[in-house]
Amino acid sequence: MKQLFAMAILISLVAAAAALAQGQQVSQPTGQKTLAATMNVYAFPTKGQTPEQQSQDEAACYGYATQNTGTDPFELQKQSQKAQQQTEQTKKQAQQAGAGAGAGGAVAGAAGGALIGAVAGDAGKGAAIGAGAGLLAGRRKAREAKAEATAQAQKQGQQAQQSIAQQMDNFKKAFSVCMEAKNYMVKY
Repeated sequence: MKQLFAMAILISLVAAAAALAQGQQVSQPTGQKTLAATMNVYAFPTKGQTPEQQSQDEAACYGYATQNTGTDPFELQKQSQKAQQQTEQTKKQAQQAGAGAGAGGAVAGAAGGALIGAVAGDAGKGAAIGAGAGLLAGRRKAREAKAEATAQAQKQGQQAQQSIAQQMDNFKKAFSVCMEAKNYMVKY
């Protein structure tokens, strides 16, 4: 990915240099974002740098920030999307985890109710009452387990996103320091 990006920048720089050598005016295509702008970092040239020079400076600062932070913002974007997908998948699994818990509670309740009913003289009635109570208790426990598992998945997803946001913030700081050293006003 980095090599393709570097190659694209190199090709655009060579084309710009060739056009300048022929005396043509080179302008940046309208609607196309700069490298910095794709990362929501905005750099303004304070010393009259050309768009070509700004592109070179941004590429150099991208490399500097990547090397010094160990972070590639485009990889972070992929990690963020993957973390969101994993969170959603975990939440779906949590919702399906309690299926059948009411039936298990009913069986356990029926067995306990039958024992109590046998002692009291009517095992069938005790089993029926125990099954109903067990069913309700099983369903309640399943709902609680689902809610807890969903909350845990959400919490883990938020922690992952916070970590990614912190890494991106560090990258932007390093990128900005480099661009400011090259005489650009930078905001993110």
